[in-house]
Amino acid sequence: MNNQAVKKIRFEKSAIFYVPLIIFILGGFWRGYFSRFFNWEQFSKITFYTHFHFLMVSLWVVLLIIQPILIRQKKVAIHKKLGRISYILMPLIFVSVLLLFHSRHKPNGEGVDLDFFIPLKDLIIMGIAYFIAIKYRKRFDIHARAMIATGIPFIEPALSRLMSHNFPTLGLTNYFITCGVMHLLLIVLIILERKQKVPDGFSLLFGVFI
Repeated sequence: MNNQAVKKIRFEKSAIFYVPLIIFILGGFWRGYFSRFFNWEQFSKITFYTHFHFLMVSLWVVLLIIQPILIRQKKVAIHKKLGRISYILMPLIFVSVLLLFHSRHKPNGEGVDLDFFIPLKDLIIMGIAYFIAIKYRKRFDIHARAMIATGIPFIEPALSRLMSHNFPTLGLTNYFITCGVMHLLLIVLIILERKQKVPDGFSLLFGVFI
């Protein structure tokens, strides 16, 4: 019988995995947001709600990158102090999404259900993952996985826009492809985690996505 120890997944090195997310965000939102910084007329049309939402999400991504680096450098005290920012930042992300949706709301209510479903879904997923992360903040193995899960919903809006910009003729198919990528990512994480002796949070997240 093979008693070889199960290889532990090093989540303190997870910062590197957010590089593709940053690329997706820059590429997906370049046309509608970042490129407007170089044209005052276009920049002036960007609402405060859009800037506020971008700032909150950006701060969260930065937090997800910095925190595992601090753990890897064994700066646990700083990690804990910085982590308390999330108590304020997460609610502000929720507020920013709701304000942005409200600012874009059509007076006649047309398309509201579809427009609100996607961000609401992402907020629910982030909320569940964050709740688990805080509840088990003293269990690094669970806490780290749950915090990583809070960043996964950011992939969808960025990648779907990036796909739409590069393959406009595919239309709504771009969104379904993006959903497929999200599901595949979670399946890979579930497979990698199958031998770990910790609660399988990624399966829970996969179920919520479905």
